[in-house]
Amino acid sequence: MGPSNLRAITAETGKMISKITGKLLNVGVDSLTLAIDAFEYDVRIPEFVRRQLQGQVNETVSLHTIQYLEGNPAQGRLVPRLVGFSSEAEREFFELFCSVDGVGVKKALRAMIRPVQEVAVMIEEQDAKALSSLPGIGPATSERIVAKLRRKVPKFALLVARELAYEADVERDVIGEAFNVLTSLGHSESDAHKLLDTVLATKKSFKTADTLIQEVYHNSHEAKSANE
Repeated sequence: MGPSNLRAITAETGKMISKITGKLLNVGVDSLTLAIDAFEYDVRIPEFVRRQLQGQVNETVSLHTIQYLEGNPAQGRLVPRLVGFSSEAEREFFELFCSVDGVGVKKALRAMIRPVQEVAVMIEEQDAKALSSLPGIGPATSERIVAKLRRKVPKFALLVARELAYEADVERDVIGEAFNVLTSLGHSESDAHKLLDTVLATKKSFKTADTLIQEVYHNSHEAKSANE
């Protein structure tokens, strides 16, 4: 197994696999199999990742992973498991989601049937009703999720959308800086997302946050004039 295929980070608890690359052999309902040299790895995946990868069987794919132990320590049986995501942002969001009391890895895997961006927007907008519609997430858990994460998710609602859908040529840190400027100018986080989404759907290039914000206001002015 070459270092280019499997990268390990040494931590105090041992070695944690943080990224894995191999040939995608199959995609099941809640897991997939990657072939790396003479080994085959079973990787757990949430539903939104399954939809992303189901058309890439027999291709080489890379997954950003977390590792956890499944089982009951009292019974002396703990099995190491990998959970895979298409991006670091998805992995980071999943770990945040798991940190809420009463969630954990297994429940989060079941619940994440929607893309990270959509779930982040639910939390950001404090839409507990929509969250409680996710598998295994009832009203009480959805309230805890909102209370703990609503101030931590705006960047996921914005940045993951950039990875998946935006046409503009722009670095993610430029988007984040522009988002912070818009909110400091009095826009709500939801309005800032909408303003940026409209501009980032174009095929223009933005090298700085200033040029991005100028285009946001130019676009907003044109839209207002067209409606008058």
